Amino acid sequence: MFPLKVSFLVAWILSICEGRHDNICNVEPKDLQVEEGSSVRVTCQSSCVQGKIFWTINNNRINESIPVNATHTALFLRNFTRPSATLQCHSSYTDQVLGGTTIRTFSKPKNISCVILHISNDGAPDLLTCTWEHQRKHSLQINYTLLLISPGSPSPTELCDSHNTSCTAETMSESVVLLFGNNYTVIVRAKTAAWEVDSDPFEFTFDHIWKINPPQVTLTADSDHLFIKLDSNPNPDKCQVKYHKESSSNNKTSNLFFMTDLKTFKIEDVESCVTYKLSARCALSYAPWSDWSLEKMVLTKLNKHQISLLLWRKVAEEGRNGKRNVHLMWKRIPSACEESISYSVEHNNAAEGSYTSCGSSACDVQVDQHAHRLYLRVSTGEGTILKESVYVPAIEESLPRVADIRASAHEGVIGVSWTAPALPVSGYIIDWTHNGSQYNWEKSTSTNATLLGLRERTLYNITVTPLLDDKTGHSSQTLHICSSTGVPEMVVIRNVQAYDTSALVSWDTESKKNCSSVISFTVFHKLPDGPVLNASVDGNKRDVLLKDLTPNAQYWTYVEARGHDGNASSIKRIFTTKMFDPRLLLVLSVSGSILLLLLLFFGLCCIIQWKKFSEKPIPNPGLSSVAKWLSQSHHKKSWFFHPFSNQSENIFDPVRTEETQRDPSLAQICDKVSDTVAECSDPCTSFPLDARDDWSSAQTDTQLLSSPEGSVSILSSGSSMNPYRSQSSAETFLSRTEDLYHCDSGKRHDKLTPKSVYVSLNMFEEGNVRLEL
Repeated sequence: MFPLKVSFLVAWILSICEGRHDNICNVEPKDLQVEEGSSVRVTCQSSCVQGKIFWTINNNRINESIPVNATHTALFLRNFTRPSATLQCHSSYTDQVLGGTTIRTFSKPKNISCVILHISNDGAPDLLTCTWEHQRKHSLQINYTLLLISPGSPSPTELCDSHNTSCTAETMSESVVLLFGNNYTVIVRAKTAAWEVDSDPFEFTFDHIWKINPPQVTLTADSDHLFIKLDSNPNPDKCQVKYHKESSSNNKTSNLFFMTDLKTFKIEDVESCVTYKLSARCALSYAPWSDWSLEKMVLTKLNKHQISLLLWRKVAEEGRNGKRNVHLMWKRIPSACEESISYSVEHNNAAEGSYTSCGSSACDVQVDQHAHRLYLRVSTGEGTILKESVYVPAIEESLPRVADIRASAHEGVIGVSWTAPALPVSGYIIDWTHNGSQYNWEKSTSTNATLLGLRERTLYNITVTPLLDDKTGHSSQTLHICSSTGVPEMVVIRNVQAYDTSALVSWDTESKKNCSSVISFTVFHKLPDGPVLNASVDGNKRDVLLKDLTPNAQYWTYVEARGHDGNASSIKRIFTTKMFDPRLLLVLSVSGSILLLLLLFFGLCCIIQWKKFSEKPIPNPGLSSVAKWLSQSHHKKSWFFHPFSNQSENIFDPVRTEETQRDPSLAQICDKVSDTVAECSDPCTSFPLDARDDWSSAQTDTQLLSSPEGSVSILSSGSSMNPYRSQSSAETFLSRTEDLYHCDSGKRHDKLTPKSVYVSLNMFEEGNVRLEL
């Protein structure tokens, strides 16, 4: 009973395993290696699922599948060219991946080329080298074999093996013999552990792939051509020569020469005194070119027929000695020439054989104000080989000149244009300089020229001179013009004048070059925790007022200059705004100072006027008009004063004041006057009319002045009578007194009643009454 149960259990397990095997899903075959362009068939076993399936290649769905039976579905891929791909089988019902595989393609070698190299001296070829193209990146290592099929040979011969896409084999070995003129075929076989493929056959003719050695070059030079001799074995059918000047980077290639017996040939039209480099290569008719030979160098000789000095001159202004300096210049002959060359200048009015020796490219000669023709002679050891002349016009000579000369610059190139003169000209000479000592010049037949090869950001001076048949006109010069302009190298902030809500920022630019220009300036400023603000101004300005700032805050600022060729910035500078506007305090201070000065000035004026008023001098009665009644007589008598009450006293009693009492000299004068008048017999008849009027007035005045009250009343009433009508010096007083009281008859006038007048100082001011002189 037990063995029977065991047999049933084993049968059940086997049936389960067999059922699981039938339900396995998979894709076959795995890891395919196929040749590029071939067709691929892949099968998906789908017994583990129900329903249809679909395929994906590199996760892209494709529908090229057909069911083979109920559990298998096949996929056909025609002309498969992808380097690699991943195929997967999916259930349409559950989108489950049932299985997958990878496909990699390989290709056969192609573009085969072979060349027979000649390395021996006997002329026989030595090596056969073939190259081809094949896929470089592959997961497996590829081994290459070069196979040769000779005419009449039943099977290919292995020439060489390689892991690279080239292979070289000897052509004169025991197994391989290549004959000139025969046709051969080569095949390249590529092999890996998974696949093997042969290339398409490559057929060649022996003489079509024979690459001969470079020729041997012999090079000699003359004044106007190069001689070239080539030696090659075997004799080539064509050769090619390339040559160029040593100072030139552009190679000049000659024409191709095809000849069966190449010995020598010549290259013409070469420049004088120039070093040339030359190399050559040759080939058979249909064979590839040989390698270039090593370069040969040669220096050409001086060819006097090709020398063009382009002689020109610059004439300076007339000096104090009446001489003009002429700076002659010409295109120098290359110093590499083997000949010894000398230069000299001859004047047309100089003695025969009188020359001025010069350097190799310039010479200075002095001439007077007249016209001159200067001759430049170029000589070697064999004598003069060249002679050219240039005309220097007289100062007052009437010759044409160009008009409206204009110049403009753009990106380092200066364009010059002008208006032709009225008289016909044969051409123009344009010369330019940046330092006044080094000149460049060129000849033009049109009314414009373009100056190239200029220094960047350099100031140039340009002159245009018309040319006549045998003379030169007067020169016209442009203003200085920059070849190009650029932004200055440095921007320096000079000052920041900060206020409460604004700041005036000023700056300057510094540049090592003259030609600097700025399109615009931008001033950036910022609070430590705020956004960056800016203000832009024109390139001609050097300051800007920053507005809407925060009072009592710290800012940083810098200035950026923008030009055609870039930008330049200053270093950052920190400033702090004020709490209040300092300009308001300045205005208040100035206004207060002006007001204080006005007050001081007004007070000083008042003090001066008060002082003048308070210190006004008191009139001197001794110098008043009353003293005119007194005269100093030529008589030496003494006059005496009598009491005031006596009516019979002399009318010429002097007036005694406090001043005369203090000053005895005045009293003596009065006494002398009294003595003189006493001798006059009739003073009334001898007085002039105005003296008598004064006398009458004096009588009245004496009566009025007899009491202080009377004097005050008269002065207060504004009477025009004044006992001090005029005052003068003592000398004037004496002279007038002498004239008025000169006596003729010596008689006394009985009708006159003399009065004595006494004056006190308190009579001049009382009751705010002042006595004006």
